[in-house]
Parts: sequence; C-alpha cells; structure tokens
Amino acid sequence: MHAATASERVRFIVHVSWRVILIAVICVAIYGVCAYAIAPRLWRHYEHNPGLAGLAKTTTTAAGIPADPLNVGFTGTQDELVRALIAADWSPADPITLRTSLGIVTSVLLRRADPTAPVSSLYLLGRKQDLAFEREAGRSARQRHHVRIWKSSERSKDGRPFWIGAATFDRGVGLSHDTGQITHHIAPDIDHERAILIANVQHTGQVLRVYQVTGVGPTLIGRNGSGDWYYTDGELSVAVLAVNNAGQRHAPLRLKNPPAVTLKNRIWKWLRAILPN
Repeated sequence: MHAATASERVRFIVHVSWRVILIAVICVAIYGVCAYAIAPRLWRHYEHNPGLAGLAKTTTTAAGIPADPLNVGFTGTQDELVRALIAADWSPADPITLRTSLGIVTSVLLRRADPTAPVSSLYLLGRKQDLAFEREAGRSARQRHHVRIWKSSERSKDGRPFWIGAATFDRGVGLSHDTGQITHHIAPDIDHERAILIANVQHTGQVLRVYQVTGVGPTLIGRNGSGDWYYTDGELSVAVLAVNNAGQRHAPLRLKNPPAVTLKNRIWKWLRAILPN
C-alpha cells in the first residue's frame, strides 16, 4: 500500500514537473515572440515622416564602434536651425584645434567657463557631425548639454532639409571604458536630454510642429562608444522650424503617436522613475 502510494507520488511529481517545464517553455516562447517580433512591429512608426525609416539610428566612433543613439531631428535650412539653437541659448561648439583642446583642459582643471568648448567627433552617413551645439550646465566644460547634428538626404514637403542629431548630457570627465582614453561620460537618461533640447527650441516661438518617429527603439542596457550606459524609450523627437524663424503666436502643434506607442511610452515613463539618471 505504502509502496504504491510512493510510486504514485513519484509519478505525480514527474508529471507536474514536466507540466511546469512545458508551461515555462511556452511562456518563454510567447515572451520571445511578443518582445522581439510583435511589439517592435507595433512600436515602429514613421507615419509623420516615412522617409526616416531607412536612416541609421545610431552614430559610430571613428573606429566604427556604436556610439550615441540618434534622438532628435529638425526640419529647416541650416541658417534657420542655427538661428533657432542660438535663440534657445545653445552655443556652437568650437572646432577641435590645439588652442581649443588646451582651452577645454584648462576649463575642466581650473573650473573656468568655456561655453563653446569643442565636441569630439562621431560619425553618421559616412562623415562626422555637420553641426555641434552645447549649453553650459556648471562652472566649467566638465558638465554640459550638447548635441551633434547631421544633414540628411531627406526633404520636407516644402523642400527644406531634415537634420538628425544625438543629444546627450556630459556629466563628467574620465577614462573611456572601452579605449582608456580621456573623454566625457554621459548621463544614462538620454530621453531627458532630448526633452530639454526640444523644449528649449520650442520656447523660442519658432517651431510649427513637433512629432516623434521610431529611433533606436526601446533600450534598457545600451552602451555608447565610451562604454557609458544609457537607456531610452527609443523615440526620436522632431521639431519643424518656421520658415525664416518667423515667430508663432500659438504653441506648436504636437502630432499624436499611434496608440501602441503611447502605451509603450507610458510604461517606459513608469520604468524611468525607478532608474538612476
């Protein structure tokens, strides 16, 4: 009696174990399909600018290492873009020369202001950035908001060019985790930096519309060319500038995201609240 009971228990445990394993395998399979097949298709959207679907979404270093992801865009001529950024209190970065390189070193070591300190080069579309702008955040160039911008081949309906950029915040100076070279390290919350730049430009009153398209995609454990960790909801925010920087009486029109993207962004907003920035 006892032997039969023990045998039945063994068979029951084996039966339950196989069912648990089977359920676990099914759950993993469902997760894989949802996370890597269905969800990305639902979140990928270019309805406001279909031409951006084919553009690269991440910059690279000179050595070809994936670097900062692209997270901002602008529609307008180069003059319109430069005037808008200057009006937003962002300064054009100096080119890298011996003089400017010594200047940024002096700024960091002696904690002196250097609002136009040079920005290292990253690459997209086969070339380094066309424009680089920055905004001071402290007493020196150790900490600063900055953005690298490239002119793409895309054009708006009125024939003006589309510019795509990577906005990040330099939180300090140290050694690259990948190469050991002296470099700035970025803060991980690049969505916050994207929002700051777009808001600064909007406050100039020179923006007609703001919309989002898919950028690098939702990323929780990203690494840039210096090995710095970053995270992002994966969206790329675009500001359409007014022709000739004409002042606007009303706030810019904000185009809506698809429902699935809106839901994803709400979930990501909750996740950001528990992540370090």
